[in-house]
Amino acid sequence: MRTSTRVAGFVAVLALVLAAGWAGGRWLGPDEDTVAADSAGHGHADDATAGSAGGSAGGHGDHGEHGAAVAAGLQVSEHGHTLTLAEDTLPAGRQELAFTIEGEDGPVTAYDVAHEKELHLIVVRRDLTGFQHVHPTMDADGTWRVDVDLEPGPWRVFADFKPTGGEAHVLGADLFVPGGFEPEPVGEQQLAASVDGYDVNLGGGFTVGAASTLTATVSKDGEVVDLEPYLGATGHLVALRAGDLGYLHVHPEDTDRAEFATAFPSVGTYRLFLDFKHGGVVRTAAFTVQVEGAGHDHGTHSHGDEGEHEGGHKNGSEDGHSHDH
Repeated sequence: MRTSTRVAGFVAVLALVLAAGWAGGRWLGPDEDTVAADSAGHGHADDATAGSAGGSAGGHGDHGEHGAAVAAGLQVSEHGHTLTLAEDTLPAGRQELAFTIEGEDGPVTAYDVAHEKELHLIVVRRDLTGFQHVHPTMDADGTWRVDVDLEPGPWRVFADFKPTGGEAHVLGADLFVPGGFEPEPVGEQQLAASVDGYDVNLGGGFTVGAASTLTATVSKDGEVVDLEPYLGATGHLVALRAGDLGYLHVHPEDTDRAEFATAFPSVGTYRLFLDFKHGGVVRTAAFTVQVEGAGHDHGTHSHGDEGEHEGGHKNGSEDGHSHDH
């Protein structure tokens, strides 16, 4: 066989091998678009297109293209900042939770104020019960401290903050509480809750990717109540995705009504916690939402309230705790 013929045959075989390898890579590993989409999941409303959802996310919730929310809080560390718990195991009961936000040069000590606080801390058991939204105090060395109520089981701690001169972050870390633990089921969709004599209803669109306005209505003795300002707004809404506890944090579209602009990032079950304030007391109502794909919509309607919460709630449901602030 002539040398030129052998070379041509080798080149043809090599081309086939390279083509097969490229195709295998497309099937067995993520392409560049997938990697870019996953990486985009760690931005924040301050540096993304939060406004495209029809309202401000208040600097807490992540938003992607066309206003679609992106779940945050899945990482303990990002962009040079790490959430470090002083203890990752605590006994059950009323306990002090201490932590630092570690930067490249040590603990961060300078933060921007967002919604009247330098740092918002969410503590929730992994079965989406025991929800608490608290505001710790910081020592001079950058250590944050706050008391929380803990029951046995695995917990997730979310720190929502913006270092001065830096980007906003939502970081998450696991906390373990030893003892007998039986998880509570998330349950079916539930858009109504009763808290300390208040009836709270949540309505809106619950479809993946579509910009939607969620509206909360708070009533007492059959009459809709006027909510009092809480953290500079008429309400405070946190959504957590069942399974991985992906974190969505949104705020009202305007300061007079409890209307929240958001878009859910994926199908699945979400637990939504609404803080509202009335009579000088902050309460939390919990809802369970089933988010469907395009072509499905299980929305309702209502108006809601805001408030400040420091209490736990079981099964995302109808029990709430009152707190004076």
